[in-house]
Amino acid sequence: MNFLRKIFGGDIRQLGMVLALVALIAYFQVKTGGLTLDPNNVNNIIQGNAYILVLAIGMVLVIIAGHIDLSVGSISAFVGIVVAIAIRDWGIPWPLGILLGLALGALVGVWQGWWVARVGIPAFIVTLSGMLLFRGANQYVGKSNTVPVPEGFQVIGSGSLPEVGPDTGYNNLTLLLGIVGCAAIVYGALSGRARLKRIGAQVEESWVLWTRLALVCVAIMGAMLLIASGRKGFPVSGLILVVLVLVYGFIASKTVLGRHIYAVGGNRHAAELSGVKSRTINFFVMANMAVLSALAGMMFVARSTASGPFDGVGWELDAIAAVFIGGAAVTGGVGTVIGSIVGGLVMAVLNNGLQLEGVGADATQMIKGLVLLIAVAFDVYNKRQGKPSIIGLFMRNRDRNRGGDGPGEGTALSEQNPAEAAVQSTSATIRSEG
Repeated sequence: MNFLRKIFGGDIRQLGMVLALVALIAYFQVKTGGLTLDPNNVNNIIQGNAYILVLAIGMVLVIIAGHIDLSVGSISAFVGIVVAIAIRDWGIPWPLGILLGLALGALVGVWQGWWVARVGIPAFIVTLSGMLLFRGANQYVGKSNTVPVPEGFQVIGSGSLPEVGPDTGYNNLTLLLGIVGCAAIVYGALSGRARLKRIGAQVEESWVLWTRLALVCVAIMGAMLLIASGRKGFPVSGLILVVLVLVYGFIASKTVLGRHIYAVGGNRHAAELSGVKSRTINFFVMANMAVLSALAGMMFVARSTASGPFDGVGWELDAIAAVFIGGAAVTGGVGTVIGSIVGGLVMAVLNNGLQLEGVGADATQMIKGLVLLIAVAFDVYNKRQGKPSIIGLFMRNRDRNRGGDGPGEGTALSEQNPAEAAVQSTSATIRSEG
């Protein structure tokens, strides 16, 4: 267990969700006779849930900041119908249609961010109003009709990497993507380690770094080989998702803006005393959520080949569920982009596996609801008892083998409050910049 703590950086909660995802995949792979990991089914899982995972990326920042957004589904539907009509009736090219949708999402985000950050109305109320407002706007603009979109536009929702080069039995671009991804991860890890050494900071042992990199690269190449074997290629919507994960993961964990979001969500008053502008942070997370909602709506319309009056119904609940299952705290200040993606994938695999087994939609909804309730209740209970989360219960003996560690070293990183670290880091940044 000490080995696992070193390899995964002590993030017990995130490791637990990854293991839960692996266990679900293995279970449904056996129960469905191998259909779960069929290349075409894996592509369908990615394409069918990419828009929800995009929403989860924005929602985790909203929830970390201590808010909730109920309007994401309605915004997605509204932007989707406007873009579809603009392409069909106004004759604008579909690439400009995508830019129009993002701009419209930004305007909606400015509207809702202003009410939350400047007027001071709770985000729950503002976005509840937005849910009703933009749902009605969707039906008014589209007159409750279905509006098709051209084939070019459909690429962002249902397109895949094309087949190029010699016939290897695999999709070559997908394999190349995996190789490039692994190379980038290894280069980034080694560069970061070199920078720490240059400034005299403590670095982890070499075998820990290389073991972690090997596991990550094996997982990436295994997934790419599986998808490439279907000859269809990695989904374009998956590429969009990967780019967003990298960008927002960097923002949340490596930038001052990210530290400020954690600080505001953990303790707004303490953050303000440290110089953090909470109004600016609240405005940013709400505006950013609307832009990602617009993108998610267009991705769904592209995959569905048309925009309709019932698009976006219930999407906000799926995105919120993914964030909480991924380890975010209801009270704010805790959560990660990667955790939300893992939580979303858990729900996606669960939903897909139940469908492959022929379970009805009613039972599927009940099971998903119970999974969400149990995941959050389990985490809350363990926090109240002072216990580690998820698989931490299976690691109670880890401290006995640590010999000589200080009392604070046996605590998993995931059990520390990121908001406290964010406030301290913010204070240090302000002092150094002052």
